[in-house]
Amino acid sequence: MADIKNYTLNFGPQHPAAHGVLRLVLELDGEVIQRADPHIGLLHRATEKLAESKTYIQALPYMDRLDYMSMMCNEQAYCLTIEKMLELDVPLRAQYIRVMFAEITRLLNHLLWVGAHAIDCGAMTVMLFAFREREDLLDIYEAVSGARMHAAYIRPGGVYRDLPDTMPRHSPNKIRSAKSTERLNQARDGSLLDFIDDFTRRFPTYLAEYHTLLTDNRIWKQRTVGIGVVTPERALNLGFTGPMLRGSGIAWDLRKKQPYEVYDQLDFDIPVGKTGDTYDRYLVRMEEMKQSNRIIKQCVDWLRVNPGPVITDNHKIAPPDRESMKSNMEELIHHFKLFTEGFSVPEGEAYAAIEHPKGEFGIYLISDGANKPYRLKIRPPAFVHLAALDEMGKGHMIADAVAIIGTMDIVFGEVDR
Repeated sequence: MADIKNYTLNFGPQHPAAHGVLRLVLELDGEVIQRADPHIGLLHRATEKLAESKTYIQALPYMDRLDYMSMMCNEQAYCLTIEKMLELDVPLRAQYIRVMFAEITRLLNHLLWVGAHAIDCGAMTVMLFAFREREDLLDIYEAVSGARMHAAYIRPGGVYRDLPDTMPRHSPNKIRSAKSTERLNQARDGSLLDFIDDFTRRFPTYLAEYHTLLTDNRIWKQRTVGIGVVTPERALNLGFTGPMLRGSGIAWDLRKKQPYEVYDQLDFDIPVGKTGDTYDRYLVRMEEMKQSNRIIKQCVDWLRVNPGPVITDNHKIAPPDRESMKSNMEELIHHFKLFTEGFSVPEGEAYAAIEHPKGEFGIYLISDGANKPYRLKIRPPAFVHLAALDEMGKGHMIADAVAIIGTMDIVFGEVDR
């Protein structure tokens, strides 16, 4: 009788659940995974090295392209590190705007995650629903920065500009009737803050729809309960952060434990799981969306009644406003020098981390006193989580590998940085 040997299977990179750039080499005993070896580097784009040849301000848009689902959060960590090295004070209004957009970005990330995770496991409808909400949130991005994804809105010393007083409106066309256009424009009569406020009121209803579709769904629970279990001890040893760590029952959140910006002045809770499986991590992220909605509402209420500057008045770091730049020679010179030469950062090193939607995202900068980084090191959360794929997948079926990749919420822009 012939010996039965384990065989090796290439999972991806073209597989839809491998997100186009993950090559996973699976060693299988029948359909049971004995070993999972993730091969990374297919998207490598040398962000850290490129930043060394760009001024600090020119390197900022590279941050948007790391985890391209959480654009402004990447910018925020980068700017916090520069501000730490410059000992720069950021106006309070700018801090509230940053926090509001960080939480909007968290919603954008988690909505795409729940849609992609569900579609990986065979549920189509959730993806369509999630993109309905993402449209509104990307319209908010576009209204404030001019771009739907790569915003470059958060700048060293504050934000690019204040929130606009109007929202762009839809107009009827040959594929959209006047009635449907009117429905789309319902919340667009006022300012951007009015539109965001309206979204925060609508969002709990949408969240309830996702719960109806998935939370008690028998097939969803069969695909996620007991899959990829990680104990609290292993989660800590493996370097997990964010929902991956909180799903295992450890209430670690940098927004509470090491507050930055104005998180210590806001009221929100840290959701934690109990069993550390894929289903728990799903519930943690769903609750995080609810808490983010709370934070956004608090920021909107504060920003309505507290006008003020949104970027530092130090024109060596931040450009002057356009009116001053066009009427004052000194301001014009500052503007020209800032965007051609950039600004110099004192010699030294700094690390700043934020509670990114996927976990702890940190930027480590070394400066030699020049106008560009001497070294830039990025600490991405998903890269660390990917290392646990072998341990989490062992003993599960091939189909469960899909659910485990989904629960990690991997975006390769930051893995193959």
